[in-house]
Amino acid sequence: MTIQIDHLHKSYGSGAEAHEVLHDINLTIDSGEVFGILGSSGAGKSTLVRCINLLERPTSGKVLIDGRDITGVKGKELADVRAGIGMIFQNFSLFQQRTVLRNVTFPLELNHTPKAKREERARYLLDLVGLADLADRYPSQLSGGQQQRVAIARALATDPEIIYFDEPTSALDPELTGEVLAVMRQLAEEGMTMLVVTHEMGFARNVSSKTVFMENGVVVEQAPSREFFEDPKEERTREFLRKIEHTN
Repeated sequence: MTIQIDHLHKSYGSGAEAHEVLHDINLTIDSGEVFGILGSSGAGKSTLVRCINLLERPTSGKVLIDGRDITGVKGKELADVRAGIGMIFQNFSLFQQRTVLRNVTFPLELNHTPKAKREERARYLLDLVGLADLADRYPSQLSGGQQQRVAIARALATDPEIIYFDEPTSALDPELTGEVLAVMRQLAEEGMTMLVVTHEMGFARNVSSKTVFMENGVVVEQAPSREFFEDPKEERTREFLRKIEHTN
């Protein structure tokens, strides 16, 4: 699956009160790539991801999947598009009244997968993320890192072609962050296409194949990750990376 973002704009409000949060974004995420998006708070990173998944509608521009413009799709057509896309948020978004197993089976219940098959799939995925022994627990009984790994397993349940991660470790302490990043690295090694909004510089440098730096709703620089970190072309990018290195 190839995702192409073509001259995408997003504004809130209208007329003189309009506030543009994304300005003329152009990106291509090829199949098998891990695409890292960096930037300070308010840069527009999360809004961009929500526009790509059509949780927010772009004001103008296009989102294309394998050359097909999906920007205006609705209803069942939109549901079909989203079936091929997994989404991981920073706040886990698990169902507190469901066990870990039933959280992971939920997307399969929606598409009417037989019970035995969906439970088999869920147990396989929980084993994949290292939580096979916690299938019968509830989210409140898990650490933050464990909850996020359940969310990853749930996102994988329908065998998506691409996963969007929106700062998946921002609510976690360093030890729990390591648990989640290890699963993400494993997915990357297996060839999963991933779009990752992150503040984890090590992940962006060592795992992502391309890195984008955004500021004030604009893509300041994008390049293969090694080139991005070793030889950034824009002064604003160099300033951002120096600041990050200093705070770390």
